[in-house]
Amino acid sequence: MAAGERALIVGAGPGLSAALARRCAAEGMDVVLAARSTEKLAGLVAETGATAVACDASRAEDVARLFAAVDAGSERLDLVVYNASGRARGPVHELDPAAVDNAIRVTAFGGFLVAQQAALRMLKQGSGTILFTGASASVKGYPRSSSFAMGKFALRGLAQSMARELQPQNIHVGHIVIDGGIASPQRTANQPDSLLDPDAIAATYLSLHRQPRSAWAWEIELRPWVENF
Repeated sequence: MAAGERALIVGAGPGLSAALARRCAAEGMDVVLAARSTEKLAGLVAETGATAVACDASRAEDVARLFAAVDAGSERLDLVVYNASGRARGPVHELDPAAVDNAIRVTAFGGFLVAQQAALRMLKQGSGTILFTGASASVKGYPRSSSFAMGKFALRGLAQSMARELQPQNIHVGHIVIDGGIASPQRTANQPDSLLDPDAIAATYLSLHRQPRSAWAWEIELRPWVENF
């Protein structure tokens, strides 16, 4: 690993984002966390030494302010993870169009806004990694989950397009399909390993960031060993 690496995690909170922050900090990286509300991040900030920035990723002006704050810390930016998503649940004929619009903006348009700003900086420095968190809904549209499928399908398309465009310029773009439930204190299972361990997911994200460029993966799927697919 290179000294002085910096990571930005957008959509930060408990669970996967917290595991990512801890993993990055353990590897000596300076970490910036972005979330709509930073109050919930106080404990994680104290634990990891991260910087927290309030940001609604679906708003271009908020994303611009976020990256201005990132730039103020250092010109270097090695890893950006987009982990934010939105969802309007219910039968398609009952969904509130405004709620669907917001869900897609958070999940997909926010991913574009963050990735665009990350790409601008990484193209300038000649390297970097941009990772997008996907879901089962990235590749399969489920009943009562149309807004989530629309957002995640769009995010996957963005990741694939960016990978083809930016990887020849030494910027690694990856999309991770999380196919299964993620364990948390509120979400446990009787069968061992039937939920994804957030620390194991975080280790995979960092392994993608560390991949030699002679053998880059643009997409991987992660699921518990007992998950049907």
